[in-house]
Amino acid sequence: MIQLQGCVNILILTSVGETLRTWKKLPKAENLPTIGIESAVLSPKVMFIRWKVHEDWVTQLKYYDSIRAVISASNHESTALVIDSISERFKNQGCTVGTTNVEQQLKEIKDYGKEGKGKRGHMAVGAQRRMEGDQTIFRIYKGAKTFAFCKTNNLLVTGGMDRLIRMWNPYVPGKPTGMLKGHIAPVLYLHISTEDNRIFSVSNDNTIKVWDIQDQSCLFTANPKASRIRGEITACYYVPDIKALCIATDSIALLPLKLKPQPQPHLIVSHKEPVLRCKYNKEFRHVISCSEGSAVKVWDFETGRQVFEFSGAHGNSAITCITFDDSGRRLVTGGRDGCLKIWNYNNGRCLRTLKKEGNCDEICDCAYVEVNKNKYIMAVGWDRKINIFSDLVDDLHHIQKPLPYWQDDLKHGHKEDILCIAQCAPTFLATSSYDGEIIVWNLVSGHMYCQLQTPPPSNCTDGYVSVDMSVTKVVFLKTRALKSESTAPLVSSGPQGSINFWNLLNGGQLFATFVASRINSQISTITVTAEDTFLYIADHAGYIYVYDINNYSTSGPVKDPPKVWTTVTNYWRAHINTITSLELIDEHKILLTSSTDCTVRLWSLDGEFIGTFGQLEPWDIFTPTSWKHPTVPYEILIDPQSMPIHPVLKEDI
Repeated sequence: MIQLQGCVNILILTSVGETLRTWKKLPKAENLPTIGIESAVLSPKVMFIRWKVHEDWVTQLKYYDSIRAVISASNHESTALVIDSISERFKNQGCTVGTTNVEQQLKEIKDYGKEGKGKRGHMAVGAQRRMEGDQTIFRIYKGAKTFAFCKTNNLLVTGGMDRLIRMWNPYVPGKPTGMLKGHIAPVLYLHISTEDNRIFSVSNDNTIKVWDIQDQSCLFTANPKASRIRGEITACYYVPDIKALCIATDSIALLPLKLKPQPQPHLIVSHKEPVLRCKYNKEFRHVISCSEGSAVKVWDFETGRQVFEFSGAHGNSAITCITFDDSGRRLVTGGRDGCLKIWNYNNGRCLRTLKKEGNCDEICDCAYVEVNKNKYIMAVGWDRKINIFSDLVDDLHHIQKPLPYWQDDLKHGHKEDILCIAQCAPTFLATSSYDGEIIVWNLVSGHMYCQLQTPPPSNCTDGYVSVDMSVTKVVFLKTRALKSESTAPLVSSGPQGSINFWNLLNGGQLFATFVASRINSQISTITVTAEDTFLYIADHAGYIYVYDINNYSTSGPVKDPPKVWTTVTNYWRAHINTITSLELIDEHKILLTSSTDCTVRLWSLDGEFIGTFGQLEPWDIFTPTSWKHPTVPYEILIDPQSMPIHPVLKEDI
């Protein structure tokens, strides 16, 4: 029990089973048997202990059986955190036990509530102080709002108003063994994960951090924009069985911890970290890949050998998107640090940094465009705006700021984070956002051409607040762009593994929709062949689907969308995790893929496995006998989700 007077109250049940059986028969409140504290302390076989511990409100209280102690925290500096031992001798150690003085103590608690809770430091008459040998007192600047204790690591951590997390030896209260800095708001929750050797912290501004105990370093930060936790936090709880942090505000959020898998020598990887983007450079016949760890690798397309590598491209921030200039000689990268960087990727030299003033939000996608012989780099992301930078090769400034925003973008632009950008020269530009909105722009004038809203899934009856409506990819069917009267020149991803075809005339219209993923997995990316005859689709489960769209949605709206199996020509599993990039290399009829499973791979257009960049044996792209086909990657072969669908497997045994 927590007291506003700085007291710790303890109920000890000397006969747990009998007492709980008696209480279970009491009148119910909100369908639960309920007993007031006044009645509970007067019950038989119940001992009531009350200690005066702090000089201010108790902010957190917990009993640890491993050390037979009660730990409590307060905002009072001199008694910020106190460890009170509970031993067999507690009856003679200054404790008020049993019903000897219960009435006086309860009266004191009630009177305190009536006379004013603002009398901090008020000494409770019935509560007695512990003897010095029975408690350990930690003095902390500005007190402690929260704490966590781990017996295995012999570690105590505290957090409070000063935004610092202090690490203590619980038996040495004089000085902390370490301090973790990084939060910019008061810390209100801490948890020590013994299994993972991690500390989880949550601050008042809804920021979550994960710390390494041994290195005393921050491993990961989830800000409110990333976690989408809004409102005032009322409770936090770490669920060790599923390795997830549960946070309650106006709603409940469950944030699972995804640990980097341990290296497995028998598995071939292209990067040590998840690969977020890859792209083919036809000028130099290179494949460029970038990772969560801000590393850029250059690969030889024809053999799979690594040519060059440079790391720390965006410091410690992940690289989220890449593109090339029109000559293919310069690489443009965008990162979670909110910056764009232009590189000579053959030597790893940064030529220019493109960023706006002030705080920079994460960049999700970028594109290199040409308008009236002027060249620009466009970037979109968490700031919900289209950032446009002039590509001035002779500009001597190392840091370049964006051009003024389009007026339509400022007044009528996206209301949520922009995830994707696509162009259809010379006129159209499309952007899509987290809330399912797609906006098509006039690239020349900067005016909005049309605004499209992704429809909810057909099986969604109670609205679609809880459904992921994000549009992660949009592509133009460029052969249809000039025949837009009855055709659908824009394709976008939709919720629950669906694909949407859009007509852009008269404000835009949905012409067709169908579910592309065989397991209703969210679509991660899509691409089309040069003639717009085949549509390649990738999902979060690592599958690739191929659809013949040559005559699909070319004569007005399609009322009865085709079933997946009637139009699909092929599908296969390319990765065991989310596919992050999908690019068709038409001149060689090759498909390039990357994934968060740390691999970059090549496939034939029919799904024949060529190889993984980083494997020991080189391939010859022009010699199919050097390919890995008919084998498949080992991790795909053993993954349960790769099990084929067959009617026999669906029958009840």
